[in-house]
Amino acid sequence: MQKINKNVVLALLSLTSLVFLLFQLYYYKFYLSQKNGSFFSKIRGGQSGQDSTRWHVVRKFLGLISSHNIPVYLIDPLILGLVDKDIEQIRSSPDGPSPECKYFCAPRDFTTFALVDKTWKHEVSLFRAAEKMGFQWLKIINKDPRLDGMDDLSGIEIPLHYIFKLASHAIHLVVFYERSGNYLWHGPLRLKQHMDRKFVPFRKLHFGRYPGAYEKPELLLVSIDDLKRQLCFLTTASLFFFAFQLYPDDASLDAVEFRKKAKSLLHLAALTLNSLGVKFWLSSGTCLGWYRQCSVIPYSKDVDLGVFIRDYKADIIPAFQKAGLPLKHKFGKVEDSLELSFQGNDDVKLDIFFFYEEDDHIWNGGTQAKSGKKFKYLFPKFTLCWTEFVGLKVHVPCETLQYIEANYGPDWKVPLKTWDWKSSPSNVQYNGIWPVNEWDDVIQIY
Repeated sequence: MQKINKNVVLALLSLTSLVFLLFQLYYYKFYLSQKNGSFFSKIRGGQSGQDSTRWHVVRKFLGLISSHNIPVYLIDPLILGLVDKDIEQIRSSPDGPSPECKYFCAPRDFTTFALVDKTWKHEVSLFRAAEKMGFQWLKIINKDPRLDGMDDLSGIEIPLHYIFKLASHAIHLVVFYERSGNYLWHGPLRLKQHMDRKFVPFRKLHFGRYPGAYEKPELLLVSIDDLKRQLCFLTTASLFFFAFQLYPDDASLDAVEFRKKAKSLLHLAALTLNSLGVKFWLSSGTCLGWYRQCSVIPYSKDVDLGVFIRDYKADIIPAFQKAGLPLKHKFGKVEDSLELSFQGNDDVKLDIFFFYEEDDHIWNGGTQAKSGKKFKYLFPKFTLCWTEFVGLKVHVPCETLQYIEANYGPDWKVPLKTWDWKSSPSNVQYNGIWPVNEWDDVIQIY
């Protein structure tokens, strides 16, 4: 009898545990899950809970911003890329609601907006309101580059980026500043030593990790995913600018003096080419210096620019001579391997390389004066984007990394003070010899 009672008791306990477990599952599914976010999955469009959380965080952030009358602009490259595909449809019905959460629910870790500095002066109240809504925030500041050279002001820091985090999604707010050249600039996102590098996955940021300069963009008021906001339509290519600051500047007297001369020469070259309407970009070592270390490479001894041969004008040489830069050499001809070099102050020279476009690549040429040998440097096709360098708004190849790697190989990060232009570049090819009867035209040294 005692044995039977133990079995009955054991069965009753098992049944009770099973009932309790089923009750817990029912309770979680129909009560707790609705309080903890699963109701987001009921949003129009049938998105997953994670996708809808992104949409929910964006809505809360825009509500916060609107309550403080702060104009922000959507510049997220991923979302703008999706919007761009549907832009004609969106433009035709700007007030019509989207049938589903299509854009803001796209998989990503951040949603990126821009803020123009002069339109916002209410930082403290916004942060307090954000905290009440459940947001955590981080402010990234750095030195104001507009004050470089002013000893009493050069250390002043300005806000460059803000991160607002809620649940599993973050809002990245990039601060734009108007510059004297009637364009917009934003600074790099570089964390200081004391900052929490695990606050968000910073390496996954699609925009703003490196400084950039832009023409003032087109603004369009549209409604997407039931959210009516102003969208900044920047071309996808113009969103990617790279400028590592992993290499401290050489502070020696010679290096400082060279950078000063190179900066002056680049400003004069830009002024001259812009006055002629000739589009140019930073090339060779000058492009590498901008990309790798945000500065002029002090041991390069020259300034390098690229120009498409289709933009060549016969006025270039006389214009530079009039600006006080005499022609040092002219190699090649307009039809093949043209290269110009102008003499700046002391031993600093300006090299202009002309680029020729083929079906599947772009190239520029080089000539060895003493032998008449020709060389060709091959690059993958590229487009041009704006950036800021030594106080100038200038073009660089949008596909900067491919451009740099083509010229300097996979070890471009390693500084080299010894460089042979005929053999060191990764993309150099022997291209024959100029006929002797053409030397007077294609090899001119002054």
